[in-house]
Amino acid sequence: MSHLNVAVTVRVLPRAHTLARVIIACAVLPVLAMVSNASAAPADPDSSMVALLRSLPGTPMSLRRAVDLAGSTSPTVRAAGAVYDAARGAVRREGGAFDPVLSLAWDYFDQKLPSASFFAGADVLHTAQGTGAVGLNWRSPIGTQINADLGAVRFTTNSGFAFLTPQYTTTGSLSLRQPLLRGFHTSTMKEVAGAEFLEASAHDRYEQEVLVLQGTVEQVYWDLFAGERDYAVQRLTRDRAAAFLHETELRAKTGLIGPGQVANAASFLADQENLLLDREEALDGLSERLAQVMGVRPDQGTSRFKTTDQPPDTIAIDDADRWVREALTRNRDLQAIQAEVDARRVYSRAATWEALPGLDLIGAVGGNGLGGDARNVVFGADTLRTQVHGSLGDALRQTVNRDYPSWRVGLELTVPIGMRAGSGEADRLDAEVVVAEQRYAQASRLLEEEVRARCRELMNGQRRLTAARSSVEAAREQVRIVRIEYQNGTSTAFELVRVGADFAVAEQRYSQALVRSAKAAAALRQLTSGAFGREDSARPGMQ
Repeated sequence: MSHLNVAVTVRVLPRAHTLARVIIACAVLPVLAMVSNASAAPADPDSSMVALLRSLPGTPMSLRRAVDLAGSTSPTVRAAGAVYDAARGAVRREGGAFDPVLSLAWDYFDQKLPSASFFAGADVLHTAQGTGAVGLNWRSPIGTQINADLGAVRFTTNSGFAFLTPQYTTTGSLSLRQPLLRGFHTSTMKEVAGAEFLEASAHDRYEQEVLVLQGTVEQVYWDLFAGERDYAVQRLTRDRAAAFLHETELRAKTGLIGPGQVANAASFLADQENLLLDREEALDGLSERLAQVMGVRPDQGTSRFKTTDQPPDTIAIDDADRWVREALTRNRDLQAIQAEVDARRVYSRAATWEALPGLDLIGAVGGNGLGGDARNVVFGADTLRTQVHGSLGDALRQTVNRDYPSWRVGLELTVPIGMRAGSGEADRLDAEVVVAEQRYAQASRLLEEEVRARCRELMNGQRRLTAARSSVEAAREQVRIVRIEYQNGTSTAFELVRVGADFAVAEQRYSQALVRSAKAAAALRQLTSGAFGREDSARPGMQ
């Protein structure tokens, strides 16, 4: 049961006026009691806010579903995935430079030539030549270039002096070229090694983009949670301001207070109406931000999303040094930068070798073959015939068996005069390594600073929440006391307006304290690439 204590002060007035005021006071005091009871803080102040939060219109959205929706629609994540796919393609492309290459060639050439020479063997010389070749080329990871070639020519002619027609000529060779001053594996594999490091960097950036998206969704979600509480607080404050104005107007009619206090109450209500509009716009903006991050609009018939999860009451955190070590070891952004440093080191080491003069070892072994259909050649009074004969297969066997071998060996030296191009490129790549290393060092420092800041927020989170809750309780008690004093005539409407505004501010600070630790935990999970556990990141249920 509620009680209302009202002190009525009767000033010395003319007798008729005094009697009228007493009659009005007796008639209005019961109404004042009802209004005062209605506008006073309830026995469970949070119950009004919970009921109001439950009644807020909007499409319910859990944190887990928000993260899943954002991951499936995010343009930044998809773009990072495409960059990773491109990097993987680059690795396959560079590795393909060491795949054997098979080549096949065939050519047929037919011609007729008029002749005026006896030794042409015909008045009109008709020749036809078919050429076929097969080759296999391979570049080894240490830079050895190996070529295996086998060719055959079939030649026919109507010349009377041709001993073989058709004639089969075959050649085969196995040759190699080995650079001796180019760093062998270091120089030859630089493109593959560099592409592999860049692939690792792209993969780390893709993973980090996913973590950044998850952290962004969590932080926007908790901002929406706090925005809903702030809106509810402001709406309750506005409703109580309206009830307070009504009460003040009734008390003014009895002559218990003057018009100045009514003006204070009216001004307070107008301010709260404006603040309520601001809170509603801010709430809509936060919902729009969440919709933009998720890539999903609220259900038809609703204009915003509403949260269904609460931030955890406490988030345990131990020594910050541990999480700094975890971040420096696991952070995907940092690993991506390190992979880029390693890629530049690969090119720098190769450039050091490539700045030297070129010295190549060259060698080859081969064989030849000859076959065809022998025929008689009449030259003057003599009839001549060659002892060479055989099919195309016979000629190829001669080549493969090296019945008629060939070989060669040599060295090839190339010395750029001045050697400026190679040494300049080496210096440029060395400088790029230094730049990348310093970028890594700077990123490490910023990461450590950010991790320690988030750890401090979590370590102070429970104390901050307790202090904010105590501030709300103290502000609520202050409102109750000043209201009693106001009703007893020992306080003014201005003072009650002031403490009411202080109570709203305390509630809003409590809302921010509720979500600050949750947002810090989301940021720490992102910075440590998931090492900081997420099992306590949210709990279902209305605020």
